[in-house]
Amino acid sequence: MPSSKVKLAPLKYLSSYSLEVQDQVRTMIEQDTLGQFLLKKHPKVHDIKNDKLLREYVINLKNTHLRKSSPLSKVIYDKKIHAVNNALGLHTFISRVQGNKLKSKNEIRISDIFKTAPEVFLEMIVVHELAHIRIKQHDKAFYQLCQHMLPNYHQLEFEMRVYLTQLELKGQIYK
Repeated sequence: MPSSKVKLAPLKYLSSYSLEVQDQVRTMIEQDTLGQFLLKKHPKVHDIKNDKLLREYVINLKNTHLRKSSPLSKVIYDKKIHAVNNALGLHTFISRVQGNKLKSKNEIRISDIFKTAPEVFLEMIVVHELAHIRIKQHDKAFYQLCQHMLPNYHQLEFEMRVYLTQLELKGQIYK
């Protein structure tokens, strides 16, 4: 039976969700309706296609929610992130001694798969990486900060994981 193979296939982006939720997504995969679900929920992609626009977008979010935190020295789309680090975005923090002062640099790199995604998925990844400026580890305080900046953070994270599942199994639905 062909559908049993799909049922047994692990959904790596959704593995931390309940079996009931995973089964609902598997049913949508079997019925080939996952892409339609995403397009209905998030019909348009954003226009933030280059590093300059991404930097402006990130700085605007940072200034809205984390005004007093350290400045960002670099914000870019990175085509290597997804394949190399098995991540969607990276926040790096580098401290250097210059003379008798300690200088720090914060960088945010976003996987370039988000160039052709709905803005809410880009926003969710950016909020996640911005939260790392204040809180380095993924703990309760970290996720509270994410929710403070983006109240529907957890729902968007789930939908973004469904989007990644769609990308992996069926390819791009947004052009």
